[in-house]
Amino acid sequence: MLKDRVALVTGASRGIGRQTALTLAENGARVIVNYNGNREKAEEVVALIQEKGGQAAACGFDVSDYEATGEKLAELIREYGRLDILVNNAGVTRDGLILKMSEADYDAVVDTNLKGTFNCIRHAARQMVKQRYGRIVNLSSVVGVYGNGGQVNYSASKAGIIGITKSVAKELGSRGITVNAVAPGFIVTEMTDAMPEDAKQQVAERIAMKRLGSTSDVADVIAFLASDKAAYVTGQVICVDGGMSI
Repeated sequence: MLKDRVALVTGASRGIGRQTALTLAENGARVIVNYNGNREKAEEVVALIQEKGGQAAACGFDVSDYEATGEKLAELIREYGRLDILVNNAGVTRDGLILKMSEADYDAVVDTNLKGTFNCIRHAARQMVKQRYGRIVNLSSVVGVYGNGGQVNYSASKAGIIGITKSVAKELGSRGITVNAVAPGFIVTEMTDAMPEDAKQQVAERIAMKRLGSTSDVADVIAFLASDKAAYVTGQVICVDGGMSI
């Protein structure tokens, strides 16, 4: 489905990004596994892909750094000759109520989640326009659609990603480039593993499908949007939440 496509997945050392890298590779893509702080975990993802006969490489840079992102993407494009798929997954949380949230916590989340998405698209778009082909998938969240107490910074960043998605889809659609957003609900990751079982069950009861989602649930949708099967889908926000938001 993605044979010989070159894909960059940001924040791919763990969670949804990790599974997305694995899924894209399983579908034939050559995957660049981006990380910022955890090189060892990123190299584990690369090793898993290679063990299954896929192609992958780790690449460290901070998506919130405009210049560093530009330099790394330029290097990758020179090395691979193209960039077909960009998955903007890198993200952080610094939760807190608005009355207690510091400026530093607000800025840290917006800089990585929102500005990081802008930085990567800004530096990848020229190559995709040159190719007249590209698939950009941005990770938003259901809290970017509906909001959530204690997550003003995170909700703002994820809502902003929806705005970026729709605007860039309009700008680049005529060049054969699609831009979509995936908005996950409550997904089981390393972060949720620390939650008590009764708390997870309470969350599940609020979901139409009565279960938490898996990283594969999200990665499979991303892989579809990154493929030619979704060639006429752009500017969309797809909630992968088991009915949590209905």
